[in-house]
Amino acid sequence: MRIVIAPSGFKESLSAAEVAAGIARGVRRVVPDATIDRLPLVDGGEGSAAALAGSTGGRIVPRITTGPVGRPVASHFAIMGGPGPRTAVVEMAATAGLRLVPRNERDPGRTTTAGVGELIAAALDAGAARILVGCGDSGTSDGGAGALQALGARLLDAYGNELPAGGAALTRLDRIDPSGLDPRLKHTELLVACNPCNLLCGPDGVARVYGPQKGASPAQVDELDAALCRWAEVLERDFGVTGDLRTGPGTGASGGLGAGLAAVGARLLPRFEVLLEHVDLDGLLSRADLVITAEGAIDRQTSRGKIPSEVARRAKRYGKPVLALAGTIGPDAHLVYGSGIDAFAGILPAPVGLAEAMSRGEEFLADGAERALRMVLLGAALNQAGTDQAGTGSGAFRVGSRSESGAVSEVSSAGAAL
Repeated sequence: MRIVIAPSGFKESLSAAEVAAGIARGVRRVVPDATIDRLPLVDGGEGSAAALAGSTGGRIVPRITTGPVGRPVASHFAIMGGPGPRTAVVEMAATAGLRLVPRNERDPGRTTTAGVGELIAAALDAGAARILVGCGDSGTSDGGAGALQALGARLLDAYGNELPAGGAALTRLDRIDPSGLDPRLKHTELLVACNPCNLLCGPDGVARVYGPQKGASPAQVDELDAALCRWAEVLERDFGVTGDLRTGPGTGASGGLGAGLAAVGARLLPRFEVLLEHVDLDGLLSRADLVITAEGAIDRQTSRGKIPSEVARRAKRYGKPVLALAGTIGPDAHLVYGSGIDAFAGILPAPVGLAEAMSRGEEFLADGAERALRMVLLGAALNQAGTDQAGTGSGAFRVGSRSESGAVSEVSSAGAAL
């Protein structure tokens, strides 16, 4: 059996490489002689710069930057190797990620992307002709205002005073003075790898969808949405933006960073078109018997451009069965079936607290992968037995209709595809 393990990282807990290693240990307990292809994947969030540097023979450049709550943090960007123009990778999570915001300071109305602008400037200092900004795992909702300020723009209220850091202050924005912007931006290709499903404003806007997990109260969600709509209005006017920054694809990436960078000429690109360019995911999937993917939570957001759904979508090109593992199963998880995931399962053996779940993540992954794979193989055996008895190839168990609430009980149905 050849198994491809292509997971995402578990936010604030395990890197994608650690997740893949944990799953592989569980697989080995069940199928010791399996050929396992491990391909940890990144979506522009944590680990993206290191992954792209590693896959291209590049290097990591350390920097001290302004963190999301205004204090200095140890950060980095990458210089990619290989042919072509000198390319830098700025991972916004490395300087403005949620893990850098202490739990008792999680206020998305005050956090800033200033460090992102500082890393872009550092990449320009390093001679980058092209800068790829990876969006994901953000702890901010300032629309990229902090990044533009760090790059030289002045955000002014009606009295000519500069606005303080944070998205909440954007409700007072009157105009932007772009005269001090770093002139090198005009001669640099700026690409933003983002989830095109993330919009800046409205019912599906970034404040409403992601604000609560960054610490926003219901009242703050409304405040932030109004502030980001004001931000888009002034950006479009003062930078002469012709597109729609409120609801354009990817404008809400990383708390609206996509919109801010788009205003200064960045191109917003579907992240997997950019980030998977340097790995042979499709080649591995085409040779697999089973594909296992994973992320921290499988819920309604998974099918909206997350790694497990992208892996499943590509796997289905080759007719491969896909099993997804998750730290938690959330609302509307059943929607992932529509993206090509055949079955999913949670890894926790019993209800445990968040701290314990995060500290024992690799252990739970190995055990959860073992349990799930045993169910898959049981389903495969029952399917084969039904086929042998019927003599028609119809099988007793097949991948077909599924309940909306089933998780572990559905895993055995994936075996019918093996």
